[in-house]
Amino acid sequence: MKLGSTLFLKIAVILIGSPVLAITVFGIYWLANNPANPDYAHILYPIVIGIFASVVPFFAALYQAFKLLNYIDKSMAFSEHSVKALKNIKFCAMIISFLYVVVLPFIFLVAELDDAPGLIIIGLVPIFASIVIAVFAAVLQKLLQEAINIKSENDLTV
Repeated sequence: MKLGSTLFLKIAVILIGSPVLAITVFGIYWLANNPANPDYAHILYPIVIGIFASVVPFFAALYQAFKLLNYIDKSMAFSEHSVKALKNIKFCAMIISFLYVVVLPFIFLVAELDDAPGLIIIGLVPIFASIVIAVFAAVLQKLLQEAINIKSENDLTV
């Protein structure tokens, strides 16, 4: 495949990671030190810890996506390396989903104290988004593995 044909997607991966890194470094740190209501601080800290913890698998998944795009550039899209990258993306998405499920009761408590039922829906968004990404990566992983198996069978018969 022509080198750089995935340049747009690589730039998109970087652009997705940049605001998350900025919010993690500056925004979450500021929020932890300056809660809007100090009475909720004991409930807010587990949420902030959960967000910080979810950043690690998020960037691991972005790194795996970047590696996958490099494999596509090197004409190694149908390789075990690509299957492993998709498996890692799926695993990272499941970890993110699990972390937000753990944080969700604290979001529920903040929503109850602040009388903001929409906050629970906002807390569900990362859970469902990461589940969708995990399922999509699993489907792609299975399709890619089947394509590799068919390719290897064809190579053996030729």
